[in-house]
Order: sequence, then structure tokens, then C-alpha cells
Amino acid sequence: MTRNSRHWAIAAAAFLAAAPVLTGCGAGFDAITNKPYAPTEALHVEAKGISVSQAFFLGPDSGSKLAEGGATPLYLSLVNTNKDADQLVGLGVDPALGTAKVVSPVNLPIQQRVNVGKPTPTIMIDGLKKALSGGESIPVQLQFARAGVISLTVPVITRSREFADLPQAPVASTSPSPSTSATGAAPADPTAPAEPTAPATDEHGH
Repeated sequence: MTRNSRHWAIAAAAFLAAAPVLTGCGAGFDAITNKPYAPTEALHVEAKGISVSQAFFLGPDSGSKLAEGGATPLYLSLVNTNKDADQLVGLGVDPALGTAKVVSPVNLPIQQRVNVGKPTPTIMIDGLKKALSGGESIPVQLQFARAGVISLTVPVITRSREFADLPQAPVASTSPSPSTSATGAAPADPTAPAEPTAPATDEHGH
């Protein structure tokens, strides 16, 4: 994780700690509803001068599961109708679900539609504590620099039909460290002097 991504993750955690909506006994992972989600039912919320529409978390391919430990990216469309520009800077989620990750803030100019998630997901729930099948609904909080916190419940949809080509959350690189070889041994230093070798001898010891 880069220094910037750590910064925004910390910011999201800070405002989440002060929000009582996710700390009640009914706000744990088990409180997530599980019902079919029709893609034609667009989630639309208007609050504090921010219009939120087409919000959903991208789940697994149809018929499979998004495994525990994985990540689900957030897709949504935002319009800032306030008098000043704003930024989406954090995502609040129940820690029993996973960890909110905001790679970078989302700039929201005045009266311009901004789509989050394309071409590359930048806001997601990482390190899922429980597998997702699609059809779940997850309560979250969107943190804006000026508008403050907006709470909403976002459906998890399967990666099928018109959503089949959407990118999933980026996978962390697992490339081996350059300081080790494939066998785990440190590579030879080409500048080091060669080890002395014993002189060759024939079968009579000469």
C-alpha cells in the first residue's frame, strides 16, 4: 500500500470510530441482509447536496462465491449539487465485514457526474471476513470532505449480464523479492573474486 492509500485508509478509520450507526449490536456482519437484487432497481440517494446513484459492490461470477480474504470494489455515480467543489475521501464499514480501502480521494466538481470504479476500482472492502455470494446488502458510510457523512445500504451484485466485464478489485502483487533467486538462495555477486580451485591431478596423483 502506498503512502497516500495508507493516509486515506487512516482517515476512513478515524471518522468511522465516531459514527454510532455501525457500533450497535445489530450492525455486525450478521445484520447484512441477503435478498435478490434486480440490476434494474437503481439505488438513488440525495443528501447534503450530494446525489448518489447506481451504487453497488461487485461480487463473484454468477454461481460462485467471493472468497473470505478477498475484496469487493464499490461502483457508484456521484453529482455534487453544492456551491463548492467536494471530495469523497473515505468509506466506513463494519470491521466485522472487512477493511475499507480508499486508494485516493475522488474529486467532485460542481454539477458534474463522476463515476467511481471505472476504469480501475479505487474504493473497496478488502480482507473480507466472510464469503459473498451476491444478493447481500451492506450498510456503509461515505465520507465527504465538505458534505460530511452520508449513510446508505449498498447491494452486492453478481458479475454477470451487463456487469460481466467490470473489473474486480486489483490483486496485490506476489512477485518474488529481487534479492533472492527462485530457489531461495541469494544470487552470486559478479564482482566478487572467484574461489580458488585445487589444481587438476591425474590418476597417479601428479
